[in-house]
Amino acid sequence: MPLPAEFADLEPFTGWALATEPERYARRLASSMDEMQALYDAVFPRLEDAIAYCDASWGDLTEEARTLMHLLQSLVMVSFPVEVWKQARVPDSGAAYLDLVTEPVV
Repeated sequence: MPLPAEFADLEPFTGWALATEPERYARRLASSMDEMQALYDAVFPRLEDAIAYCDASWGDLTEEARTLMHLLQSLVMVSFPVEVWKQARVPDSGAAYLDLVTEPVV
């Protein structure tokens, strides 16, 4: 999955550019804290520029911009585990699970 040229440094993380929330959640649960921290450390400093790029492309979202948007969605998915919980699963949640039925329309 290609990224816009301005974000070529994030290419090692395109495996996180997953189109649906269930895919992103499964990836989070299957990843180590080191993997999530690496994604967070690489993408978070580029967040404002990436959002601006996606916003500017919104009317005609290219494949590259869509890949970048999905990468940002994965950043959101790992932010609480990295910043707060220090683990992939929600603490003290037992067997609770929330399954998203629909995806936002893009």
